[in-house]
Amino acid sequence: MKLKKTLTYQNCAYSFLSDNTHEVLENPKEILFVKTPLNEKYSPLIAEKNLAILDFNELKNYFDFKIKIVGITGTNGKTTTASLMYSLLLDLNKKTALLGTRGFFINDERIKEKGLTTPTLLELYSDLEEAIRLGCEYFIMEVSSHAIVQKRIAGLDFALKILTNITSDHLDFHQNIENYRDAKNSFFKDEGLKVINRDETNALFNPINAHTYALDKKAHLNVQAFSLNPFISASLCYQQDLRDPNLKEIALIHSPLLGRYNLYNILAGVLGVKLLTQLPLETIVPLLENFYGVKGRLEVVHSQPLVVVDFAHTTDGMQQVFESFKSQKITALFGAGGDRDKTKRPEMGAVASYYAHQIILTSDNPRSENEEDIIKDILKGINDSSKVVVEKDRKKAILNALENLKDDEVLLILGKGDENTQIFKDKTIFFSDQEIVKSYYQHLKQG
Repeated sequence: MKLKKTLTYQNCAYSFLSDNTHEVLENPKEILFVKTPLNEKYSPLIAEKNLAILDFNELKNYFDFKIKIVGITGTNGKTTTASLMYSLLLDLNKKTALLGTRGFFINDERIKEKGLTTPTLLELYSDLEEAIRLGCEYFIMEVSSHAIVQKRIAGLDFALKILTNITSDHLDFHQNIENYRDAKNSFFKDEGLKVINRDETNALFNPINAHTYALDKKAHLNVQAFSLNPFISASLCYQQDLRDPNLKEIALIHSPLLGRYNLYNILAGVLGVKLLTQLPLETIVPLLENFYGVKGRLEVVHSQPLVVVDFAHTTDGMQQVFESFKSQKITALFGAGGDRDKTKRPEMGAVASYYAHQIILTSDNPRSENEEDIIKDILKGINDSSKVVVEKDRKKAILNALENLKDDEVLLILGKGDENTQIFKDKTIFFSDQEIVKSYYQHLKQG
């Protein structure tokens, strides 16, 4: 990380910071080594050369981040909620940065392509510096459970923290659901300003400065009535003080987004923006009509017949998508990622079996695993094999599904969302669910 100005540590001036021992050893006079939980086992290599070591906990003492940082975590909904808040703040003429799964954006310009949901600590500090340099008032970021455990957000003072939901994911890393829940909930132990999904039964948080939203339970931001057909419309009620029912704001919303779970994302985003800006609901909610969602998140790629691409790759995420289309005949096309949590595979099969009239099992990102073995794991959760078609070649699977799709049906292509690659053991190829669908209908139109 190149510094905007030199950093003096132990009477030496440094122009760069690095958590990479090789970089530091190559240029120890200019680069200061930063020890983190991920690289501490390599720090003796630096110590034996009598070089300075800056602990990651000290890093914040050398930066003055005069920017309001918003951290959003949850199993599902992080990307949409973050993007929604980014859109609303920009429409309110607030200079804003967005960091997450889709990349790094500042004031509606992409600065970096997609990467980790939450980057390394030094990358994050560098991104914050760039946002400040460009005059941003807000920095919206997705916070993964990995980042919380690995302390990739250490030293940051969050102006606001938001919880979308907690179900089950990344058990290959966390080992069990309890560790995963604890990681998510640990983000909300302090007394800072926070927005919490009150309907989430797994949420444990410090109630001081907590503001809640819900569809079912009493919360600071509630929905009085709503419709999801075909798009989201709702009447919202905000009470700053739940003990005083006379002090409340009512606002009607209309959004081009689909589905109940996107209504939750809207509630989280609207409440977050209201708390940050202190603006009335009637100023914020009309801007929802300008936000058409995130590519690969409940994205309608074709309308007649209906073809939807979504990133859902957990049991809960899939169920939320299925619930949005339960009044229609559903064909569900999906696989599961290789070298990732295997326990969710039969559960994904079971939830698809409950909602879909046809299931097409295919490859996702198999990585080092055999696609057929992954599909067998999913099949363990499906009782009725007569509704299942197996085609491990994802492109062929999508094309076959499109050829057989009827006008009154919906095809849900799940798992990869806006990804444009497919990862195998020995290669990574270009692959886009959306492009395959668009190409198919384009050729059909041309005859």
